[in-house]
Amino acid sequence: MKNNAVHVLTLRQRCDLELLLTGAFAPLTGFLDQADWQSVVENMRLRDGTLWPIPVVLDVDDALGSTLRAGDHLRLERSDGTPLAALTVSECYQPDKKLEAEAVYGSTDRNHPGVAELFDRGSWYMGGTVTPWDAQTLSRAAAVEFPPEYQTPAQLRAQWTGQHPVVAFQTRNPLHHAHIAVTQAGLEQAGTGAKLLLHPAIGPTKPGDIEAAYRMRVYRAVLDHYPQGQALLSPLPLAMRMAGPREALWHALIRRNFGATHFIIGRGHADPGASAGGLFYPTFAAQELFARHAQEMGISGIFLPEFAYSPTRRQYVPVSEANGEALAGISGTELRRKLANREEIPEWFSPPEVIRILRQAYRGADRRGLVIWFTGLSASGKSTLAGMLVRQLEAEDERAVTMLDGDIIRRFLSKGLSFSRDDRDENIRRIGFVASLVARHGGIAVVAAISPYRQARAEARRLVEEAGGLFLEVHVATPLALCAERDPKGLYAKALRGEIKGFTGVDDPYEEPEHPDCVVNHAQQEPAAALAALMDLLHRSGAVSDHVAGR
Repeated sequence: MKNNAVHVLTLRQRCDLELLLTGAFAPLTGFLDQADWQSVVENMRLRDGTLWPIPVVLDVDDALGSTLRAGDHLRLERSDGTPLAALTVSECYQPDKKLEAEAVYGSTDRNHPGVAELFDRGSWYMGGTVTPWDAQTLSRAAAVEFPPEYQTPAQLRAQWTGQHPVVAFQTRNPLHHAHIAVTQAGLEQAGTGAKLLLHPAIGPTKPGDIEAAYRMRVYRAVLDHYPQGQALLSPLPLAMRMAGPREALWHALIRRNFGATHFIIGRGHADPGASAGGLFYPTFAAQELFARHAQEMGISGIFLPEFAYSPTRRQYVPVSEANGEALAGISGTELRRKLANREEIPEWFSPPEVIRILRQAYRGADRRGLVIWFTGLSASGKSTLAGMLVRQLEAEDERAVTMLDGDIIRRFLSKGLSFSRDDRDENIRRIGFVASLVARHGGIAVVAAISPYRQARAEARRLVEEAGGLFLEVHVATPLALCAERDPKGLYAKALRGEIKGFTGVDDPYEEPEHPDCVVNHAQQEPAAALAALMDLLHRSGAVSDHVAGR
């Protein structure tokens, strides 16, 4: 039996572990084995028939997944090395991710953030039960990682007397007057004395969402808009999947475990939005799916229509009750534009205290942290193009620009690492972590590193996006023959003579990006033309504004 295997949890896995160990994911007591995974994916049910629409799985990479067996113990650690729990492995399996994407998300399009996250996971899933590392581990970890208002299911259930309905409201966004109107309508539907559980998801949501810390400030600010004692705020460390209707059922089942009697489902619940604008799923599909399973949910659904502002009545009203009067609203896109441009936002849309917080939090695309990651073979021209881009950005952009060159990182931050696959992955992980810190503080990091393996690059992207940054991957696709011909350091010649082992492109693989944001081929493009094309992409995507700094 193996007892010393270790897995460092991603942020999604950390959230899943918390909710497994505290009973928020009841009846689950661990990560799904293959039979339960298959049943959930295909039927929205566990093998025993219990309704459960979202697979909760622990993914690991090939190096770990191919070595573990049933009965092994896997220590689950936080990123700082703190052990949080032990997994007793019941099964190791390689899932059909395409099947999972089609069934859970209704799509295999990586433009859907849930699909992209799924495809970027490790290739193995570990099934098995989880137990806390020790009696005090969870409470200590929660105090460090989650806001002070956080309460477990047992703690929240103790808050309710059972004499009044408890209405749970799920959100991943800041609250505006429309949300307040929706929750007040939900309380009215639930009945006299109803209490509101404001239960926002604070785990990973959708790339580009405002950070959880700022959203929590908004939730605290809006509590005064409810009568004293009517609303209780408790953040939920839930990693959203953005799975629309299926996720709506999941959210309700989770809130049932916290003692809620009712759950609000409105327009576009857990919808990631379509790349061309609008919703990804049908507007009220979540309500329809909930209604079909209402008898077995164990919690009542409150189905609410879309609300909009009536200038005539000076209040939010259901759109269906407008009776021909003109209604007002501000889309998410328009709000972000107004915030980015420091334009006035009307008080009917959002309380002034909320707007103040959002102005502190929000950066438009050209003010967010940005990471531009150049990947390609040695001598492909990555560093040259990256250096030229740094000079251009210093001239055009107001943000601080940091160059992270693979060779320099190897000399300082990753000194002592070998060129084994594990050490190469560790090198990229370190670069990704530094780049994510730059992004978190609103700077630009330009990375030039071979980064030969897709999974490591995906991990770097995840770190940056979790930090609120925009990640753009540039594949410098210069052919191997041209790289070897240039060979300014003589490395290809040494590799071909056998003096260097494990050299990328010679006797070690380079996994080309499948969906890069930009492709540069120096056999066909001069550096100046490649730079111009890249700057055009940055401008078109909004990552860099059209104005020149200082003008």
